[in-house]
Amino acid sequence: MNTATHDLIVIGAGPGGYVAAIRAAQLGLNVACVESENALGGTCLRVGCIPSKALLESSARFAEARDTLSKHGVNVTGVSFDLAGMMRRKEDIVNGLTHGVAGLFKKNGITRYEGRGRITGPQRVVVEGTDGAALSAKHILIATGCASASLPNVEVDGLYVGTSTEALAYDAVPGHLAVIGAGYIGLELGSVWNRLGAKVTVLEYLDRILPGMDGELAAKARKIFEKQGMTFRVGCRVTGARKKGKGAVVEIDGAAPVTCDRVLLAVGRVPNTADLGLETVGIDTDSRGRIVVDERFRTSAEGVYAIGDVIPGPMLAHKAEDEGVACVENIVKGYGEVNYNAIPGIVYTHPEIASVGKTEEQLQQEGVPYRKGVFPYLANGRARCIGETEGFVKMLAHAETDRLLGVHILGAHAGDLIAEAAVAMEFDASSEDLARSCHAHPTLAEIVKEAALAVDERAIHI
Repeated sequence: MNTATHDLIVIGAGPGGYVAAIRAAQLGLNVACVESENALGGTCLRVGCIPSKALLESSARFAEARDTLSKHGVNVTGVSFDLAGMMRRKEDIVNGLTHGVAGLFKKNGITRYEGRGRITGPQRVVVEGTDGAALSAKHILIATGCASASLPNVEVDGLYVGTSTEALAYDAVPGHLAVIGAGYIGLELGSVWNRLGAKVTVLEYLDRILPGMDGELAAKARKIFEKQGMTFRVGCRVTGARKKGKGAVVEIDGAAPVTCDRVLLAVGRVPNTADLGLETVGIDTDSRGRIVVDERFRTSAEGVYAIGDVIPGPMLAHKAEDEGVACVENIVKGYGEVNYNAIPGIVYTHPEIASVGKTEEQLQQEGVPYRKGVFPYLANGRARCIGETEGFVKMLAHAETDRLLGVHILGAHAGDLIAEAAVAMEFDASSEDLARSCHAHPTLAEIVKEAALAVDERAIHI
């Protein structure tokens, strides 16, 4: 077995791991990155964020041509889609980006090892797989991401009952797709197949969709999705799912089972912390299997750090990236932090849903005094021109200081608009700061400004 010594060994080449490796190399460290998959980029790039957005875009283009272009005076007849072509486009995008990460590794002098990384003792990592090696380093960073969560008695077979990985690669549109879970993943992939002609039934244990997001936003989004043809059954407990004949069946506590062609299990994600050798160096985990870290991402083992989906917090690629940068800057420079109050979350449905900061429910539960400003897309000139008038921007500011506490957007390009709010919150801005900032006309960004004005009950266009 080959042996090698590095300054830093990163286990995992997802968004957190590969970004941390690149930043560490920029800071002058001799960096190795261990990844079990041949392609770099992790779940997000290979079978998650990127391929799902590719299919969301392709399916949205088809739905637009079929349903709405006529409103613009563009007449399209006999519109159809090529599912295999959509899948090829998706794969081309993924392949291009994974090769791009490999190129960045080469550019920054990062040594890549293909295989499973396992900690075998202080400052020691063994690579089990293609590039078998015994590595040593003063610093070890765990960035192994997460995997799909399971449910008791849901028999995942990869064909009739599967996870998001399988739902990103169906070879035919299901006649009826049952989605277990009404979170980000379930709604995005449910939207893809709904647009392409599947009957989609979403089953959610809670009494609402999008757990954790602002309730007013989620309620309005559900109505829009229902208008698009999706069916929701909330407050139902799935007790099992399995293949049945040439389809599948989902069993529900106290209700009739759902018979369908395919089942998508999308009830969240769990950290990939098993079989990493955590016990060899005494690394502590919590009741959910997440690695316990301090504010500098240090674990209970000296010289071992963890970031991203394996530690507490939202399982988001951009959160992992920022933690990766902060972690290695702490190692080299002695400082680096992440503002967890300003991390946005986005659901890439149509319309998009984006959120940053506290929800209205959280502020009420915490007893924080606040003022609210809401402004609809319908009252915005640019939204009318592009034919995207559903949705609103909701802004929450402290009642006494006016400091921004949360911004929630349902509507076209919400994922882009939320960046302004995230930057404002990063700099502790007030709603007045946004209200006084000049926004170009006509743009969707004016909706953000009007919502800020609405906090003080002085919106202009409503």
